[in-house]
Amino acid sequence: MMMAQCFQITPGVLKTVIQPGFGPRPNVGDNITVHCTGLLTNPPRKFWSTRDPGQQPFSFRVGVGEVIRGWDEGCLSMQKNEVSRLTVCGQKAYGAQGFPAWGIPPNADLQFEIQILAINGM
Repeated sequence: MMMAQCFQITPGVLKTVIQPGFGPRPNVGDNITVHCTGLLTNPPRKFWSTRDPGQQPFSFRVGVGEVIRGWDEGCLSMQKNEVSRLTVCGQKAYGAQGFPAWGIPPNADLQFEIQILAINGM
């Protein structure tokens, strides 16, 4: 069994590789499509998943601020088909405003299990 690789991407963003990917990493501005499950860390609770019934993979331009900073920073370090767990501090998640619609309180640390499915449609 392979040991998970865990390292800091940037201050406030920790990445644990669950399944290595292959090929190049996305560049800033690339359109990526991901599966993602988001969890509050304290107490642990899922607040969203693209794998839930009725949901579908999520696409965004990486590194340009369309998503939270922790996603931008973490996804730029990933390869296609890689599955990683990003632990994101509150400042690089939803900050002082939180995300009340999903039950995310202000300054909450979050975890996201992300799989990059495609980079620029490939």
